Amino acid sequence: MNLTESFLTALDSLLANKLRAVLTMLGVIIGVAAVIALVSLGNGVNASVTGEIQAIGSNLIYVTTDFDNSDGYQALSVSDMEALADPLNVPALSAVSAGVQGTQEVVFGGNASRVTVSGVTANYFVVNNLEDFAAGDGLTQTDLDTQARVAVLGAEIATDLFEDAYPVGNSVKINGVSYTVVGVLAESGSAFSDTDQNVFIPLTTAQSRLYPSRTRSGEKAVSTIIAQSSTADNSDAAMEQITDVLRMHHDIAYTSEDDFRLLSQADLLSTIDTVTATLTAFLGAIAGISLVVGGIGIMNIMLVSVTERTREIGIRKAIGALKRDILAQFLLESVLLSVIGGVLGILLGWSISVVAGNALDLEAVLDAGTILLATGFAAGVGLVFGVYPAWRAAGLRPIEALRYE
Repeated sequence: MNLTESFLTALDSLLANKLRAVLTMLGVIIGVAAVIALVSLGNGVNASVTGEIQAIGSNLIYVTTDFDNSDGYQALSVSDMEALADPLNVPALSAVSAGVQGTQEVVFGGNASRVTVSGVTANYFVVNNLEDFAAGDGLTQTDLDTQARVAVLGAEIATDLFEDAYPVGNSVKINGVSYTVVGVLAESGSAFSDTDQNVFIPLTTAQSRLYPSRTRSGEKAVSTIIAQSSTADNSDAAMEQITDVLRMHHDIAYTSEDDFRLLSQADLLSTIDTVTATLTAFLGAIAGISLVVGGIGIMNIMLVSVTERTREIGIRKAIGALKRDILAQFLLESVLLSVIGGVLGILLGWSISVVAGNALDLEAVLDAGTILLATGFAAGVGLVFGVYPAWRAAGLRPIEALRYE
């Protein structure tokens, strides 16, 4: 008997017991569906998070104070930013901005909110890809030079404070002092950016009125320096150059620890990719346990099938069927159960992931590799758990099989 005949015989056997075949496949269907749904949603989460971070800028580098090594002082200043902005010092950077921030009460009329108020440089919005404004415009260098009392509002805080009023041209009070609203940022909707709930004022204004902290050398401090490397591939080189310049600028001895920290968006993306990939693999492995349970179900049913068809096996052997023919037939039955269950599981899993993705406002991502892995694993389960029943059927002696009642 050739492989085609074995396949057709196995298919006829399954069609003869449709309900039993469907119930047997149920474990595989559920297992594959769980794997597909969880992996698809995991990939979707990874893609969503990566997209949001890249929207902020994959070539950004954040410099902050390492308070463990700065004796509790802010370590960064405007002069540090200016040193990093010099292309002769750090040729791998294309732009540098800085900011200070804290929490303040912002008031308009009878509405008040306690939010983050950041003092920033004029190029802060360009460097951080915040160039979309719902109304008005950003800050200018003149605003910084004159320590102007002007403010740019995030989308949510503008809605909370002004409700139906037009923000631009009106004044809000920050720490009891009036600031004219010159712009409102477009809504970002990003989980990795709090700009929607932020208020931005000129850095010089913030340093003189809200955040007067200084470095150990007496310079006006900044909380963060945001540097933009010329390309995402240049981030590592830019970080090395930044470190060299700041160590020299801060007179840090060769053996001493840095009083600043660096974090690049590229590092953050890599970390998130690793975490989400590990989590997705873990969830997929847990879901795969149900595939093993489904395989055990297939083995049980195949053993029952061998017992029920003992006389049939004896007749086939008596008329010339070889041991390998019997083995192939029962193995094919087991693999068919798994593969058909796997295909149905893929369809069910994808449907679940689409519905769940819509509910979570997330786009599920299913790649060909996941489909092939799920199908291959399902077929492997059928093959592994079908070996013993097939071997048992093939090992029956014709005379004993014919005598079986």
